[in-house]
Amino acid sequence: MRSPKDLPLSRRQAAQALLLATAALAAGCASTSRETRAIDTERTSWSGRLGLRVASEPPQSFSAGFSLNGNAQAGELSLTSPLGSTLAVMKWQPGAATLNQDGKEKQYSSLDELVAQAIGTPIPVRALFAWLRGEPQAVEGWQTDLSALGNGRLTAQRLQPLPTAELRLVFE
Repeated sequence: MRSPKDLPLSRRQAAQALLLATAALAAGCASTSRETRAIDTERTSWSGRLGLRVASEPPQSFSAGFSLNGNAQAGELSLTSPLGSTLAVMKWQPGAATLNQDGKEKQYSSLDELVAQAIGTPIPVRALFAWLRGEPQAVEGWQTDLSALGNGRLTAQRLQPLPTAELRLVFE
């Protein structure tokens, strides 16, 4: 896998935003005393910070703010920089997905294709929505920790195929 510095700026920004919004919570996500919240299995809207680390050579890590609305079939994910500027907006519905970044729009046939192209590695999107609702869903090669979901945290690790990856979400 190429280093984010080798990617075109727009693809690098999309990768940073998506990866951070799904996997790089590990760094800088210490929580102060937070009440445990009940998990809402009907929920369709989440926001917070995400982080993604990929154990490639060289290692890659990304983080971003995120706002996610919808479900695996139709929805929108907005990624923002630490300063609040929009890095990318992804929208999807059955049979189509769109990435808006830097004033440019790219079309994809599915959300899975958009994610794989934008960040350079697949993420189990359908399972991610189940995990967000607190529903354990097995995905080959992935291991999830839903134990802190009531405290606003979700962690998922890809063990296979290599390179390994870790996705962390912290919710507001």
